[in-house]
Parts: sequence; structure tokens; C-alpha cells
Amino acid sequence: MKEKSQAILRRYPDKRSALLPILHLIQEEQGRLSDEAMVAVAELLGLKPVEVREVATFYTMFNFRPVGRYHIQVCHNLSCSLLGAESLIAHLEERLQIRAGETTPDNLFTLIKVECLGSCGTAPVMQINDDYYENLTKEKVDVILESLRVSPHG
Repeated sequence: MKEKSQAILRRYPDKRSALLPILHLIQEEQGRLSDEAMVAVAELLGLKPVEVREVATFYTMFNFRPVGRYHIQVCHNLSCSLLGAESLIAHLEERLQIRAGETTPDNLFTLIKVECLGSCGTAPVMQINDDYYENLTKEKVDVILESLRVSPHG
């Protein structure tokens, strides 16, 4: 990871500009951003740890706790909410037997509510890991969940 961090740093004349790419790298490698990792990034970039934490907590794409194999992010901003996101979230909570913000006991699914996923024209929308699912209904959500359960190494 040090080599990858150094490669990222070489792309930026001001090393503070490498903050987001390095945070992404850590999350990709470790699955989350720990306090220790954020302190190390602060030292690497000449920032205060609180500055790194402020940036990391601004974005919903960063995780501070371990997440399941399938990280389900459901948009509940205005467009999605008007088109049924809240009932989809309730449906997911019922199907997964967890509340938003929690992970299933088998560590297969983590469910969170997020602000805008940038797909208002195809609302309601959710993102699972790197994949978008749009124009959702409860039936579509059930099919998606079943396909993930059948192929849990997807």
C-alpha cells in the first residue's frame, strides 16, 4: 500500500490533493477507514488528523466500520423518496431482518440510507457495492437480493 500511496502522491504537486485518492485506496485495501489509518494519512500529507476525518466524514462513500460483502446504499433524497424509497428501505429492513445502518449476522449485507446517488431520473435507486439498480420496486429488490444470496461470491 505504501508503493501505491507514493504513486498517488507523485500525481499531485500539492500532496494534500492526494487525500481522497489515498482514502479510497485504504478503503479498497482494508474495507474501511480506521482511526489509525486516518492518523497515518494525516502524517503522510502533513495534515491534522481532524482535517482528514472532516473530509472523510463529509462523504457517504467512506465506511468507518466493517461492512458486509454486499454494501446496499439506498438513496432517500427527494426524488427517490417521492417515488417510494422509504417503503423500499422498510422492505429491505424486513427482508434482511436489520435496520438501516446495520449488517446481517452472516456479514453478507449492510444496509444504509444515503443522500443523492445522482440518478434522480431513474428513482428510486440503490447502489450495491459498485453497481446501480434503478427504477426499483419491491419485486425488483426481492429478485436482486435472491440473486445475491444464490451467488454470494459475486
